[in-house]
Amino acid sequence: MAHSTEPANRQLRAGAEAGSYLQRFTVAYAYPVHFTHGLFEPSNPVLVDTLARLEPDRRHRCLVFVDDGLVEQVPDLADRIGAYARAHADRIDLVAAPFPMPGGERVKMDLHFVEDMQRRVVEHRLDRHAYIIAIGGGALLDAVGLVAATTHRGIRLIRVPTTVLAQNDSGVGVKNGVNHMGQKNLVGTFAPPFAVLNDLDLLASLPPREKVAGMAEAVKVALIRDQAFFRWLEHNADDLATFRPDAMAWMIRRCAELHMHQIAHGGDPFETGSARPLDFGHWSAHKLEGMTRHHLRHGEAVAIGIALDARYSVLTGLLEPGAEERIAVLLEHLGFRLWHAAIEMTTSARELVLLQGLREFQEHLGGELTVTLLEGIGRGVEVHAMDPAVVRDAISWLKARQAV
Repeated sequence: MAHSTEPANRQLRAGAEAGSYLQRFTVAYAYPVHFTHGLFEPSNPVLVDTLARLEPDRRHRCLVFVDDGLVEQVPDLADRIGAYARAHADRIDLVAAPFPMPGGERVKMDLHFVEDMQRRVVEHRLDRHAYIIAIGGGALLDAVGLVAATTHRGIRLIRVPTTVLAQNDSGVGVKNGVNHMGQKNLVGTFAPPFAVLNDLDLLASLPPREKVAGMAEAVKVALIRDQAFFRWLEHNADDLATFRPDAMAWMIRRCAELHMHQIAHGGDPFETGSARPLDFGHWSAHKLEGMTRHHLRHGEAVAIGIALDARYSVLTGLLEPGAEERIAVLLEHLGFRLWHAAIEMTTSARELVLLQGLREFQEHLGGELTVTLLEGIGRGVEVHAMDPAVVRDAISWLKARQAV
């Protein structure tokens, strides 16, 4: 007697179709961060050794994008890069002369620049074993990083930060992005670079305002992570305010170390949760940048945000009274002005425009609002609500200090 297996096969297929899996794997990320001098001097091996890190026997194809503001400040930079490539022609194939691109927020305000860089990548037939080298400030690194991360699903990116802010903070991180539809960093990726090469000599050409602006991130990370570093900043404020190279170099390196430690050991390097623990002072800073059409540099806005949130921490009993004055004095000594008329801008309903920054800060990550405040010098604490009335009181304190 024949027996059919069809019902059993149907049951087996139905069980398979209804099944579910939890796919899990781990990807290890590692990238060197070098601090050097004279990166493009032919005798300096840092760049060429970085290119050869994974494939030492290849001749490596490279496309360079450079901040046009840096080109103005260092007119022979493109020639120096070309001379470096010729000196190491056995290992470097510079496929074109360095392309200047707009620096600052200009490069992040229009996707045209991203498309233009992608077009050049395609024209020069770069593949995923080639290198894109980005030389400039944080905004240019953000935009070029987006190009590298999204073209061919990822081309190796070497960052050469050329501002204090980029060397001690954004340049050593894992984020890329540009602004779009009126929102900061709306289009972006989390994509670690292949390497970060900090040439401290390139800071010499920076205008004083740019040097000062970069110090805000050092004060920020010291306040939330390292009391000893904050005391060092206070003790060396004169040297920092006059841009002594040894003080600037140590400040940049320590600040970068603290940021890298958070990325590696904070448990959420790609910000999948609702918190941005290193963004103390940033909810208002991001809003102020837009409100002033970026007349306020990022670091200048962050300094105001730090002072505002330090005062808010005192008013809510988190931070001991007097600590906010200590923080403000340091920021002012370094060269920051802790006030801008835009802070008091109101809507037609007489609501502070600045307070919209809280909602936008939350929407960027999703989930519940999470803001870092201070419970001590060197100790940050996360809160999930901020009282608008107390924010207004903190603003009044800021304004009163400027009137003295």
